[in-house]
Amino acid sequence: MSDFIWKKSGQGDGPGEAVMQFLAGEDVVLDRQLIGFDIRASQAHVNGLAQVGILDEDEARQLVDGLDGIAAALQAGDLVLDETFEDCHSALEAWLTERLGPLLGGKVHTGRSRNDQVAVALRLYMKDRLDALSALCVDTASVLLARARDEGHLPMPGYTHLQRAMPSSAGLWLAGHAEAFIDNAQLAALTRDWLDASPLGTASGFGVNLPLARDAVAEALGFGRLVVNPQYAQNARGKVELQALGALGAATADLRRLAWDLSLFTTSEFDFVRLPDGWCTGSSIMPNKRNPDVVELLRAAHGTVAGARTELESVLGLPSGYQRDLQATKPPLLRAFEAGLQALALLPELLAAFEWNPDAMQAAISPEMFATDLSVDMAREGMPFRDAYREVGSRLGQVKAEDAVQSLENRVSPGACGALELDRLAARLDHLAKK
Repeated sequence: MSDFIWKKSGQGDGPGEAVMQFLAGEDVVLDRQLIGFDIRASQAHVNGLAQVGILDEDEARQLVDGLDGIAAALQAGDLVLDETFEDCHSALEAWLTERLGPLLGGKVHTGRSRNDQVAVALRLYMKDRLDALSALCVDTASVLLARARDEGHLPMPGYTHLQRAMPSSAGLWLAGHAEAFIDNAQLAALTRDWLDASPLGTASGFGVNLPLARDAVAEALGFGRLVVNPQYAQNARGKVELQALGALGAATADLRRLAWDLSLFTTSEFDFVRLPDGWCTGSSIMPNKRNPDVVELLRAAHGTVAGARTELESVLGLPSGYQRDLQATKPPLLRAFEAGLQALALLPELLAAFEWNPDAMQAAISPEMFATDLSVDMAREGMPFRDAYREVGSRLGQVKAEDAVQSLENRVSPGACGALELDRLAARLDHLAKK
C-alpha cells in the first residue's frame, strides 16, 4: 500500500500492514464504482478554486486535463485502482502528482477533506443509480401495461390465502403489478430529488477559511441545492443511503412478489404460464426437469437489499460529526444497488417473453367462485347484502358456473376487471417517462 495521505512527517512508522488492511476494508475494490464520480467532483472543485483565486487558470486547466487523462487511462485499463492505494481519493491525488508534479498535483486537495470528497461522490452515485432504478421501473410497468391492453380479457382465477376466491383476469394481474412499478419509479425519482444536495466544500464538517464557490460547484455537478451546514453534511452520511436503499427495496420487494406469482403459475399444479427455454435450466440428475431458476433467483434478490439496510442501520446511531464507522455504510449501499439493479434489468424482457395458457386458466375457475357476484346481484335487487351473503353461503353447492368473460365485464367498479382504467395508469407512466 502506498504511503497514506494523512501521514505526517515525524509521526513514526504508523500502523502496520495488517492494521492498514483492516482500516481500508473493501474501499479500494468498491471505489472502482465511485472513482468516475470522484473525478467529476474533483474537476468541479478545481474550477471552483480557480473562481476564488486559489488556482490560476493554467493550473486549473492542467489539473482538469490531468483528471481527464486519468479517467481515460482507467477506461483503457492502463491504470488500475488496486491495493496499492487506500481508496480512490488517495489514488487520484497520487496519479495527479505523478503526472503534474507534487507542487501542482498536491493542490487538488486544497479546501476539501476526504470526508466531503466521499460524501459528494456517493451522492452523485446515488443520483445516477436512482435514475437507473426509476427507468427500469418505467420499462417494467410499460411492458405490463402493454400486455394488460392486449390480454386483459383472459379469465383466470383470483386468489386470497392461496385459495381460489373469485374470477379474475390476466389484465387485473398485469395492471396490478404495473401500478406497483409506477409507484416504484415515482419513489425512486422523489428520493433522488430529496438527496440532490452537494456536501462538497464542507470539508471535515467545519468548513474552511476560504470563500469557496460552493453554489457554482454544486451547479456544475448538476446538484439542485447545497447541504448548507458542514456538521449536517457528515451527520447525513448513512441517512441518505438508507433512503436510497428504501427506494430500491420497494422495487425489489415487488419484484419478489411478482416472481413468486410466476413461480407458482409455472408449476404443473397451476400451469397458467410457460417460460421460454432461455429463462429455464435443467436438472443435473433428473432429465425431465425444466426449472424456472431465473425467476427463483429474482425472487431472492430482495434479500441482498434487505440485508444491506440492516447492515447500514446497525452502523448509525453515532454522535455528531465524522466517525470512521461511517466508512462501513459504503459496502452495503454499493452491493445492494449492484445486485438489485442487475435483477431488475432482467424483468422487462422476462415479462415480455412469458406465455399464458388460457385453457388452464379458464378450467381453474370453478362454480363456487361466482358466489360473490351472485350475492352482489341479489343486493342490487334490494336484499340487504348480509342477508344475500348468508343466503348464497347456505347453498354454495348449488351455485352454477357462469360465463367468466361476462362476469369480468360486469365487474365495473373503477380498477376492476371490467374497468381496468389503464389510461389512468398510462398517464402517470408517461409523466414519469418524460422526467
